[in-house]
Amino acid sequence: MVMGILNVTPDSFSDGGSHDAPDAALQRARRMIEEGAEIIDVGGESTRPGAADVGAGEEMSRTLPVIRALRAEWGGLISIDTMKPETARAALEAGADIVNDVSGLRDPEMVRVCAEKRCGVVVMHMQGDPRTMQAKPYYKDVVGEVRRFFEERLRELTAAGIDEQALCFDPGIGFGKTLEHNLALLRGLKDLQVSDRPLLIGLSRKSFIGRLLESDAMEDRDWPTVALTAWTRENGALIHRVHEVKSNSEALRMVEAVMGLGSAGL
Repeated sequence: MVMGILNVTPDSFSDGGSHDAPDAALQRARRMIEEGAEIIDVGGESTRPGAADVGAGEEMSRTLPVIRALRAEWGGLISIDTMKPETARAALEAGADIVNDVSGLRDPEMVRVCAEKRCGVVVMHMQGDPRTMQAKPYYKDVVGEVRRFFEERLRELTAAGIDEQALCFDPGIGFGKTLEHNLALLRGLKDLQVSDRPLLIGLSRKSFIGRLLESDAMEDRDWPTVALTAWTRENGALIHRVHEVKSNSEALRMVEAVMGLGSAGL
């Protein structure tokens, strides 16, 4: 599945300010749906390194009008990208289906909200928080440590009443990881899956791509993102969070045709 990124923020690293008006956001969502997005991930707070904290009231004022408008015309899956339980609850009541929490549901109130609402849940690994995560991240074994985090969260969240079938896991590429850590996680994807729950990968336009290319231009990261989408699908990732839906959806179709999965139109 392709999860289209819809940032309704003024300061996201890639597209901040492009879709922060509800009408512009809705138009962007419609385009992504036409291009093949099966999930629209709405975010009202930037989680780029060093980003300023946004209050729940401001976050809700940015995201809820978009979620309501999108729900009124589309029956697909809507995700709220938030670390705040009050925003998550309001978004679910406005029509969202999934909570995408980059903090991995560390807040007990977020766990209670997700258990009560019986929503889908994305559990992401992050070392530190968005303000501090890139301050000398360190791991002895990044693949092993991320997998153990997933195993622990699976036990804790299901014990708290969240259905195991509602969970998917995201290794958090670029969240408290160096270039070498990111590459190690991509190489070790097949070792990260726990209890047959799907992996979500969010690497679209991330800074490590720019480092590898030795380019600061954001547009230079789109085709490498497509290449990595194909690579991660072949290695077990089932949900791909991207900015450019069409090219990544087409890459997935090609990979799955070769793998003998889905319809190749033959």
